[in-house]
Amino acid sequence: MTAPKRTPLYDTQQRLGARMVEFGGYELPVQYTSIREEHCAVREAAGLFDVSHMGQIEFEGSDAIAAADALFSRSLAGREPGRVLYGLLCNENGGVVDDITCYRVAEQSVFWCVNASNIEKDHRWILDHVESSVAVRNASDETGLLALQGPASEAILSRVGSPNAAALRRFRFARMEVAGCAAFVSRTGYTGADGFEIYLSGGDLAQVFEALLGEGTPLGLRPAGLGARDTLRLEAALPLYGHELDDDTSPLAAGLERFLDLEVGGFVGADAIARDRDAGLESRLVGFTLEERGVARAGCAVALAGKTIGRVTSGGPSPTLGKSIGLAYVPPEVAEPGSGIQVIVRDRALRARVVDTPFV
Repeated sequence: MTAPKRTPLYDTQQRLGARMVEFGGYELPVQYTSIREEHCAVREAAGLFDVSHMGQIEFEGSDAIAAADALFSRSLAGREPGRVLYGLLCNENGGVVDDITCYRVAEQSVFWCVNASNIEKDHRWILDHVESSVAVRNASDETGLLALQGPASEAILSRVGSPNAAALRRFRFARMEVAGCAAFVSRTGYTGADGFEIYLSGGDLAQVFEALLGEGTPLGLRPAGLGARDTLRLEAALPLYGHELDDDTSPLAAGLERFLDLEVGGFVGADAIARDRDAGLESRLVGFTLEERGVARAGCAVALAGKTIGRVTSGGPSPTLGKSIGLAYVPPEVAEPGSGIQVIVRDRALRARVVDTPFV
């Protein structure tokens, strides 16, 4: 059995008392103090996450943009450098290979941030679909990534010598120095809060992490782990690959229509997705809240009138709302907010209600 990888922050995380778990082939902090405390820090001030397990795949060359457009669900044509786009890689049947963020670095340069568990899969899939004239490079092992999330994030970045971060709009990025180190900084995140993602050389990761923590702690910054990252993204109803998305799931069923440039078309899977749209969907992803005491988790059945009609893809307690929330696939006729459903938790049918998302 292959031992999990460690990021350059492993020793720092040990010193801070992190409880470690394996995730995406890496040994990563699930929490430092408590998931609830770290979650609330992000909502009220700021949290600092080591997300260096995420992958980065670069495209270079005169055909780089055309190659990316042939694979990515959103067109880069006419998008100026400095833009970040969330979108999808789809297979020929319209299922989701991965959900990614795409960075338009220059006229002939793009990089994709991909999910940790899909790095090798995505890299192989890309190489199978691009022409040899495009230079494709997996830069994941040499790249560090920090996520600084929460309302105090902008003030904290300015304290470590990055005043230009305040000028970044959502889904924009720029090269700048952070604590004396060269970085790509983007106004993006996976928490539903304002914040930044900071791409660095792996060798600079510890220096920047320590500087942010030192300047940010007086403003309420806390180191945060995967546990809070998951509860935060669930409150924001953001999909997690392997739960809401996979190779057999249509992005239409997941409610991601706005991230598909179907009218432009041309990307792998576009024709199949258009056929699914025209034929109608068998299920849709919805948010729900439990109306009885209990905690819904991924894999729980969803029922109506004693008949199983769907499944929970993600669920757990919401620290912000003080109740159990979740995401589930259900038939379209049950997908309207206000619809009553049941979630089967430990053989008990608990009352639940479909609600608008995001939850927070």
